[in-house]
Amino acid sequence: MGRMHGTDHEVSPVSNAFSHSRVPAAWKEMRLSFSTNAFVNYSVFEAVERIASIGYPGVELLADTPHLYAPAVTASDLSKLKELLDQKDLQVANINANTAMGYYGMSFWEPLFEPSLANPDPAARGWRIDYSKKCIDMARALGCRTVSLTSGRMVSGLTPKEGLNLLEESLRELLAHAEKNEVRLGIEYEPGLLIERCEELVLLVERMDSPYLGANLDIGHSHVLGEDHEETIARLSTHIFHLHLEDIQDKKHYHLIPGLGEVDFAALLGSLEKHGYDGFITVELYTYPQEPDAAARKSLAYLRALNSSLLS
Repeated sequence: MGRMHGTDHEVSPVSNAFSHSRVPAAWKEMRLSFSTNAFVNYSVFEAVERIASIGYPGVELLADTPHLYAPAVTASDLSKLKELLDQKDLQVANINANTAMGYYGMSFWEPLFEPSLANPDPAARGWRIDYSKKCIDMARALGCRTVSLTSGRMVSGLTPKEGLNLLEESLRELLAHAEKNEVRLGIEYEPGLLIERCEELVLLVERMDSPYLGANLDIGHSHVLGEDHEETIARLSTHIFHLHLEDIQDKKHYHLIPGLGEVDFAALLGSLEKHGYDGFITVELYTYPQEPDAAARKSLAYLRALNSSLLS
């Protein structure tokens, strides 16, 4: 697959999709959604309308400014949004509660994960717990089954073990709320975070031992870490609640339109089929805020062409 040489680069969907891949004969059509975090120059309502018009059956909603910053969202906002989603026949694949830039009252180029569920400051950690509970409530109101969270970064002066203890303490409180609302929590790991790789998430899920705690697996993050996708999907297996998908080039953590990097999507989709994943696959391209419509269209065209090849 080729590199990206500017924004007008065209994606060739299936030219080399099967060069080193094996795909099960019983492959089913994938359930695709697109994240509103690419549409931060628009309101959440405009983002939903645009994603629906492009042809995605699902949408991931950013639970942060300028979309659904939980402390600022009203019942009226949710009612209006639910009506729009129903009108567009669009299903909410996930509530993305990873960041909380609204907490700081300003925008940042790099997504922030603080205050996190592992923050040593009780007040800051309590704020994140309350914020996450509000996201769970929003998910229930919008008919969404999954909320994604991160562990947050490691903090100077706090050992990783101490951070994990705080994270697990926070998760116990959150899981009680999640279970009551029948909403699952998917932890997303990422390079540089307290939970930053597959094996660490597997251990956390095993220790917490809750059917409401699993993975929001970001394929790009896994690729940057050098993980084998087949092994990762096999290890997480039924604990994968939702999936983020993007391409990566040279193992640099920069989200690209599928087909512009080095990820073998045919092999990836084959592994998902093999291990029984049938949930939504959300294309996450927050790196394209100046051209979100084009990024969404190109991604959909590439993945649908690949999907057609797998079905043929």
